[in-house]
Amino acid sequence: MMSDLISVIVPVYNLENYIVRTLDSILSQTYKNIEVIVVDDGSTDSSAKIIDDYVDLHRDVIKILHIKNSGVSVARMKGVLAAKGDWIGFTDGDDVIEPDMYERLFDNAKKYNADISHCGYQMVFSDGRINYFHNTDKIRIQDKDTGIKDLLDGSIVEPGLCNKLYKSSLFSDFFDKVDLNIKINEDLLWNYYLFLKSKKSVFEDFCPYHYIVRMTSASRQKLNKNLIFDPIKVKKIILDSIDVNLKEKGEAAYLSTCINVYSTIACADKDIRKNFFNEKKTVRHIVVNKKNKISLLSKKTRFLGNVITYLPFLFDPMYRFYSKHFQKKLYE
Repeated sequence: MMSDLISVIVPVYNLENYIVRTLDSILSQTYKNIEVIVVDDGSTDSSAKIIDDYVDLHRDVIKILHIKNSGVSVARMKGVLAAKGDWIGFTDGDDVIEPDMYERLFDNAKKYNADISHCGYQMVFSDGRINYFHNTDKIRIQDKDTGIKDLLDGSIVEPGLCNKLYKSSLFSDFFDKVDLNIKINEDLLWNYYLFLKSKKSVFEDFCPYHYIVRMTSASRQKLNKNLIFDPIKVKKIILDSIDVNLKEKGEAAYLSTCINVYSTIACADKDIRKNFFNEKKTVRHIVVNKKNKISLLSKKTRFLGNVITYLPFLFDPMYRFYSKHFQKKLYE
């Protein structure tokens, strides 16, 4: 049954070499009742013309919105507000989806009466490597609390938007509360609000979403203040609003993020570490103030938190050695 309309939102900024491939993959879906809303976020290359020409061939399926450059969150918002679908999906303009992705997500949503249906994904590197997250074929049914726990834990459920299908009613009043100025980890914050509003979600661990790794993509920026403070801000927003029965999960997620950010600065080049000395000091201050919550963390993160708190002079050389010789680089 394909009576329900799925709206797929595609934000685009300077993706002239990739956008046609992305749109081709969406139009190749076995689920045919789809509308595609492409939001050109003020591209300065030929993306806008390429999309306009593409839309001319597929006006019955694709709509294009041209906006001034405002960032991916605003572009996605514009797409959602223009959508007419019963369900909302997102695909980044340089990625690819397999033909059965939306049909399987939709079928699961209907089968389990879920407000959110989601799946795994694969990272595709330029050298041909593929890392799967996680491709076990397991199915997990989540009530609201379980969904949020899994989202904050991150070991099963990936916090991105593009491997998920949302009932459109979840976006009612959504943009009254979400911070559109957050540039890093904005996906997690959006998902937190959406899972918070959902009654049930279903996760099937297959990997039809191909995240194409490009060194120039937004998610692979050099260290900057947004990369340092946005993830911490997102977890603080969640911690401050999370239900009391999930408070410990919120505390653990917030503190883990602070420790991860501190570790990222520690591994940066010497000049970068020097430039972000004060920011690193600020992050350590948060960890020290939350030292009574370190017991909530995993064994490894607990160890790192204690070293940051009590032996900060040892942390940088120790962690750089660990990162260079032992840490698995799943995302590189």
